[in-house]
Amino acid sequence: MSGVQAQSERTAEPRMYRVVAERIQELIREQRMEPGARLPSERELAAALQVSRASLREGLIALELGGVVEVRSGSGVYVSARPASQADVPEGGPGPFEVLSARNLIETEAAAMAARNASPAALQAILAAVLEMERSHEDRSSNEQADRNFHLAIAHATGNAALVGVVDYLWRQRNSLWHRLKELYRTEELRLSTLRDHRAILEAIATRDGPAARRAMRLHLERVTRTFAGGA
Repeated sequence: MSGVQAQSERTAEPRMYRVVAERIQELIREQRMEPGARLPSERELAAALQVSRASLREGLIALELGGVVEVRSGSGVYVSARPASQADVPEGGPGPFEVLSARNLIETEAAAMAARNASPAALQAILAAVLEMERSHEDRSSNEQADRNFHLAIAHATGNAALVGVVDYLWRQRNSLWHRLKELYRTEELRLSTLRDHRAILEAIATRDGPAARRAMRLHLERVTRTFAGGA
């Protein structure tokens, strides 16, 4: 590692979810909340900490993975038995909403480029991924793989190997925070909407409509972001 790179890593700003997690821990300590105590609602916490609901959810999930709180879907967030001072908040790369933001920048343009450049074989690969997502709707593991295949097939359809590498990298950033966020907040409505979104993206690419493909991809990724962020 070069000296410049090492210095850059030492001076890098901490991930936002770690900052939020630390502030929630401070709140737990200041209010002397005992194990089993219920934290204020997400809306109240976000207002008190002056952060977005998205950042709050990342921070809460980081604390859950660190053993400090327990997030119970539909019930709330509760202090765990482990003292807040002993938290081991995971540092696993960019947070889920950072990744979604980057994907919105990259994959919207990839969809538009695919509409211009996709070969018949590339279109068939995108269609195959859509069909596999529909077949594996109830199998979360297979459905996740088919989802990845869909987005990578679009990247391949651009004919730009660098874009394929970037999209693949972004998908590999799905760390423990991402998977827990998805487990807690992904709804059946989102799953069905994703299938419709993918069909719309495929249709726009197949008809060589770049602006429509860009728009359909953006609407899809924004829908996912809104759902995971609690409508924030």
